[in-house]
Order: sequence, then structure tokens, then C-alpha cells
Amino acid sequence: MANTGAKEAKGNAETQNLVEVGQVRIPEPPENIYCLTVIGQVEGHQILPAQSKSTKYEHVIPQLVAVEQNPRVEGVLLILNTAGGDVEAGLAIAELISSLSKPSVSIVLGGGHSIGIPIAVSCNTSFIAPTGTMTVHPIRYTGLVINGHQQFDYLQKMQERVNNFIVKHSNITEEQLRKLMFATGELAQDIGTILIGQEAVDVGLIKSVGGLKEAYGELKRLIAQSKETTPTNLASFG
Repeated sequence: MANTGAKEAKGNAETQNLVEVGQVRIPEPPENIYCLTVIGQVEGHQILPAQSKSTKYEHVIPQLVAVEQNPRVEGVLLILNTAGGDVEAGLAIAELISSLSKPSVSIVLGGGHSIGIPIAVSCNTSFIAPTGTMTVHPIRYTGLVINGHQQFDYLQKMQERVNNFIVKHSNITEEQLRKLMFATGELAQDIGTILIGQEAVDVGLIKSVGGLKEAYGELKRLIAQSKETTPTNLASFG
């Protein structure tokens, strides 16, 4: 009974720590693949309303660091169903995922919109469900614009950062990406393009159409390939 109470207290403390500061000791995964989810809106420096489903970037970052440090984790499966959100927070998550030393595979389920696109393409390879959608559009700015010209330059530089990342980590060209972003006629009172399943593959954003089975199989293949190319004669510490 005492052990049960201690475990419950430890679990409650870790949950509270996660809620408050986004830090928690990541449980040892039973398998060698770690599943990371990006659901709802990506929350950055501004707290979203309580009724909004969100993924807090300060929660995702410690998980990625723990994955990199944990020798038992050999690969990351990233599952996305996001409407987008904070641009810099989403780009920070994408940069961290792309810099992992371990293989990673993403699946877009439901939606991988807006800043969700860089996150989706940040993995070594990517999949999208046949019914999955991705909305490609320019960065928006909400709020009072004090200096119009300066604000325009800032948004343009931020857009270039996002575009460069997408082009670098996918097979789409800069020209094709901009064409999709500034297309008219698909979105009511807006510009951009909605890609469904195979369409995202055809333009080069996503690697393949598939679901969990295909993504899991590809990740296991990448893990096996990584083991073959990793030297085995390194001296061990301790």
C-alpha cells in the first residue's frame, strides 16, 4: 500500500510539473520508438484560450531533448493534426526535430496546416493519410501595425525563413511553393491552396501517402539502416 501511495504521489507531482513548467522526466519507453504528437494549435509566447486544443512548445522541446539523450530511443514517430499556430514556436520545433541524430518519420492525420507544414517535413521522411489535408498560405499578422513598412519587411523575412526550411526539407521548389501560397479562388476571402492526400505528395511537400503501418515500417527500416552505418568499435564510457 505504501509503495502504491508513493507511486501515485510521484505521478501527481510529475503531472503538476508538466502543467506548470513543461518539464518532466520522460518515462522509459517500452519500445525503441518514441511517439510525439502535435495536436491542435501550436502555442508559443501567447497563451491560447482554455477552450482551444493546443500543443505547447515548451512541452515539446524537453521531450525532444530527452529523446536525443536516451540511448534506448532509436527513432521518433511524429503524428500531426494541427491547424498551425505560432510561427516561431512551430519553426523552433521543426528545427529541433530536423537536428535529431536519430531517424524520424511524420504522419499528417486530419490536418497539417500553416506552420504545421515545416514540422511535417522536418523528419527524415513523411507520410500523409489519404484524407489528410495541408493548407499552404502566407504568414498572417494580427494586431496593431505601428510601422507599416518595417512590419512588412519583418513579415517578409519571417516568410523567407519558413520557405527556406520547407524547400530544404522537402522536394518542392521555391517557385511552386510560392505559387501555392498566393493562389486565389480556393479559400474564401483568403489566398492559398488546400492539398488533400496525394496532392501533397504530387507537389513534393510530403514523401508518400500512408498511415501508421507504412510510417512505422519505414521508421524501423531507417533505424536498421542507421545501425548498419554506425561504427560498433567505439570505446564505451564508464
